[in-house]
Amino acid sequence: MLRFISAGESHGECIIAVLEGLPAGLDIDTEFINQELARRQLGYGRGARMQIEKDTVKILSGIKGKKTIASPMALMIKNKDFSINELAQITEPRPGHADLSGALKYGFSDIRCVLERASARETAARVGAGAVCKLFLREFDIDVKSRVLSVGGEKTQEKIKAKIDNARKSNDTLGGIFEVQADGVPVGLGSYVQYDARLDARLAFALMSIPAVKGVEFGIGFAAAQRIGSEVHDEIFYSQKKGFYRKTNNAGGLEGGMSNGEAVIARCAMKPIATLGKPLSSVDIKTKKQVRASVQRSDIAAVEAAGVIGEAMVSLVLAEAFLERFGHDQMGMIKKNYKKNT
Repeated sequence: MLRFISAGESHGECIIAVLEGLPAGLDIDTEFINQELARRQLGYGRGARMQIEKDTVKILSGIKGKKTIASPMALMIKNKDFSINELAQITEPRPGHADLSGALKYGFSDIRCVLERASARETAARVGAGAVCKLFLREFDIDVKSRVLSVGGEKTQEKIKAKIDNARKSNDTLGGIFEVQADGVPVGLGSYVQYDARLDARLAFALMSIPAVKGVEFGIGFAAAQRIGSEVHDEIFYSQKKGFYRKTNNAGGLEGGMSNGEAVIARCAMKPIATLGKPLSSVDIKTKKQVRASVQRSDIAAVEAAGVIGEAMVSLVLAEAFLERFGHDQMGMIKKNYKKNT
């Protein structure tokens, strides 16, 4: 079983990712991990924090030389802006954020205790761990990528930038839609046998866990509900060269909770970022008086970065499902099983 957890706060000393269950003998390219971390910080509309942090990884355990040794891998990403103990208390929760619910759940009188962990800064750990899983998947020619489909309803680069500029001027924020695609995924990852083994369910869970993501669809998704069956289901063909294949991929590479050999395609809807420069109405959690929500350092739009995080989450799920199907102890054994059973 491949397991991922993270630790750390937005303005704490560091962000930590722990990956448990990696096979022995996987080559680890630290520079590739750093490149993925840098990609998470890019995109038009990002905020000032991206100018402060230049994320790089330090691998604390789980490798000898440049190869995994099957023990848990710990990755550390230092925070240059380590100031959690000096920052002022916050009592004005932001609509759309974890602020109020988190403070009520844990009994905090300082919302900073919530937002430090609920911050999207935590996703640096996901991208670091996802990069390791990408290295594993690439050993089997599986490639995971993403693209922005729209921001604030606009689809072209020129119109997206103009929309972001207008949102910045008006102290507002934007959401959008991004797509993650995994090519080369073999047939049979996941299972129909139990609800929690279904690959589409596991992918949806992982993608929905990304901050601000409010909807996930696979293939043509919700559009399938508006069509008749003969217009939706992907017909099956066979040739000696290709084996079983489809001419369409409306299912997004997923049928019955399993991969079907086509590209796995997921789209995610991201709501506008909750921190507004012109804050909405709120209530002070101490005085119970009407106030304006707090204003924290934030982005105007981060859809491109969310796509990179989406790649990481998809890679984590696919790597786990791949190891379930083809073995998990050592790379040489996994490669033999994969070659024999595909």
